[in-house]
Amino acid sequence: MPDNQPAIVFHTLRKSYGSLEVLKGLSGAINTGEVVAIIGTSGCGKSTLLRCFNRLEVINGGKLLVNGMDLSNPKLSRKQLQRLRAQVGMVFQQFNLFPHITVLENLTLAPQKVLGRSTKESQELASHFLAKVGLVEKGHAYPDQLSGGQKQRVAIARALCMEPDIILFDEPTSALDPELVGEVLEVMKQLAEEGMTMAIVTHEMQFARDVADRVIFLNQGLVEEEGKAYDVITNPQSDRLRTFLSRMQLAGAV
Repeated sequence: MPDNQPAIVFHTLRKSYGSLEVLKGLSGAINTGEVVAIIGTSGCGKSTLLRCFNRLEVINGGKLLVNGMDLSNPKLSRKQLQRLRAQVGMVFQQFNLFPHITVLENLTLAPQKVLGRSTKESQELASHFLAKVGLVEKGHAYPDQLSGGQKQRVAIARALCMEPDIILFDEPTSALDPELVGEVLEVMKQLAEEGMTMAIVTHEMQFARDVADRVIFLNQGLVEEEGKAYDVITNPQSDRLRTFLSRMQLAGAV
């Protein structure tokens, strides 16, 4: 992919579930090396948009390019989708770790099965990224022996083991107890500082303000407002965004 081409480009993107239109013609882009926070009320379409970026959801209209691959094409081959998901990592709200295998096995499974890495190479990658998230000593533990924050850090390490170009985060701290949120956000902040391209659906407004380059505020399936993160969070222009942020402040999110 050329350096000057955005990592993700979407134009008049639409997504429906039956008669319910969730995304109503969004347009925008995420540049290579950029961190973009996607915010909005529940049901506004932010998680759906994120899931479109790695073809967990198939769009119904518009144009979507990710790492130069046209996801508007309904006939993408299995090999193309496999390549896409190797390039675009995803961290979910509920961790999605396999409970019956160790942390190390969770991390080495995809590199071996999808990328064809050797056992030795995949274990070296896993150890490297476990150290990166501060959990190198947990390689032989099982997921149910970890706290929620540790599970999410393992999930981030698992995504990194595929050495992706882009990582998508779908509300990565919303299932965590408040005292565990900070350890996950710290890992994400470190990735941002290292230049990882990231799209983050989040309710952590202070994190969005301080770490993201840009913020996209969705409202009823459309982009209501977007711009530099600090400007959008501290000086919102739309009434809807002002109302949303005031509610988040009342909830102690800022």
